[in-house]
Amino acid sequence: MGGRDGRTVSRRRILGLAGAGLGAAVFGAGAVGCGPGAEAVAPGGSAKPGGDGKGSGDGKGGGDGKGGGFTTPPPGTAPEPLWKAAAANTGLAGIDALAVIGGVALVSGDPLVGRSMATGKEKWSRRGVTTPGAELVVGGGTLYLASAEYDGDVVGLDPATGKETWRSRLGKKYQQPRPIAADDRHVYVIAGILEKDFTTPNNVIAAIDTTSGRIAWREQRDAGTEEFGITAVAVDGRLVYTDYRENVTVRDTATGRQVWTKKISRSNNRRFAVHEGLVIVADGRRLRAFDLAGGKDRWSLRTEEFSSFNDPQVLDGVLYASDSVRGMWAVDPRTGKRIWHNGELLDSATQAWQFAKVNGTLYGATEFDEDGGVHAFDAATGKLRWTYNDGTGDIQQWYVAAAADRLAVMHGKRLYALPAV
Repeated sequence: MGGRDGRTVSRRRILGLAGAGLGAAVFGAGAVGCGPGAEAVAPGGSAKPGGDGKGSGDGKGGGDGKGGGFTTPPPGTAPEPLWKAAAANTGLAGIDALAVIGGVALVSGDPLVGRSMATGKEKWSRRGVTTPGAELVVGGGTLYLASAEYDGDVVGLDPATGKETWRSRLGKKYQQPRPIAADDRHVYVIAGILEKDFTTPNNVIAAIDTTSGRIAWREQRDAGTEEFGITAVAVDGRLVYTDYRENVTVRDTATGRQVWTKKISRSNNRRFAVHEGLVIVADGRRLRAFDLAGGKDRWSLRTEEFSSFNDPQVLDGVLYASDSVRGMWAVDPRTGKRIWHNGELLDSATQAWQFAKVNGTLYGATEFDEDGGVHAFDAATGKLRWTYNDGTGDIQQWYVAAAADRLAVMHGKRLYALPAV
C-alpha cells in the first residue's frame, strides 16, 4: 500500500493506525472480578504466556539463582503468580492507582488495603479513608490522600500500618484539595477556592508544609484551567506538571514562583520523566527534552511515520518508551540518542505504557487489550522474553511496580505478585 510520499506503508503501520483511539472508547469499561474482601490465594490460576501456554515458577525460589532466586522460565513462557488477591481498584486513579512502599502493595480504592508483597496477606485495611479515585501520592515515606470527610484537609498515612500520622488544617475555604505530588518538605495540591455563593470558579496550586500542616504558598491558576488531568513530580527543588491544556509547567518548590512554561502539541496528562536536569515528555511523534532550569529545548527524537510516542520512563539511567504501533525504544536520556528500537512486536506484543525494571529485565504493562498483560523484555536488546496474561479477557489496563525480586501486577480488580524473572 503506497503512502503519501510514495513509500510503502507497512502492515505494522496500518494495524497501528487501525488501533488508534481504542483507549478512549473502552476507558470506562467495567472490570470483572471477585469482591474486594477476598483474601490472597496461592498460585494456580491461569496464565497466558507468550509461548507454549504453560506457566512456570512454583513461587518457592531456588533454581538457577537468577531473577532474585526464582527459577527463570524457558523462553516464551511466563511465570505463574506467587499469590493472587482481590483489589478495590475503581479505574479512576490514573497512573497512580498502584504503589509498593517498603514491601507493602497498595491499590487506590475503598477499602484502602495494604498487602505484604512477600505473602499477599492483608497487613491493614481502612474504609472511608479517602475520596473515590484518589491518587497514591508518596513523599518522605508518607502516603498523602484527600480527606474523605470533604473538610478541606489532607491526611498522611503510614504505608506500613495504615495509621494516620499527619493532617493539614486548611479550613473549608479550600474546596477539596487534591494531592498531586510530595517531597520531604511539602505536599502539593490542586484546590478550588470557595466563593461566598459556594461556587469554585477558580483553582489554585499550593504547597502545604509537612511540619506545620499550613499553606506554605499558593498560586492562582489561569481562568478556565481544569482541576483534573494533571500529572506532577517534585524533584531537585522544582515542581513539574503537565495538564489537559497542553502545557508543561515548572515552579520553584520553595516559593511557588513559576520558573517556565511550554506549550506542546498534544495533551500530556500522564507520565513524563525528569532526569539529571532534564524534563522529557512525549509530544506526538517526538520525545522532547527541556532544560529543567530554564525550559530550553535540549533534544528531540522522532518515531516512525503514522506513529506517536507513549509515556517515557527513566529506569537505571535509560529512558524507555513504546509507540502507538507497538514499537519499543531505549534511549540515552542525556542526549536523545537511540540505544535500541524493537519494531518487530506487532504480532507478539501490545504497547506498554508503564514500566518496571529488575536486574536485566524490563517489564511493561499494557493498556486496553484482552491479549495484553505484562511483557518481559531483555533490557539490553529489547527482545520480548514472555508475556503474562491472566486469561480473563478483561480489557482494563494493566499496572506493574517492582518490589525487590517480585512484581506487583494489577489488572481490573485483581492484584498479583509475579517473580521478577
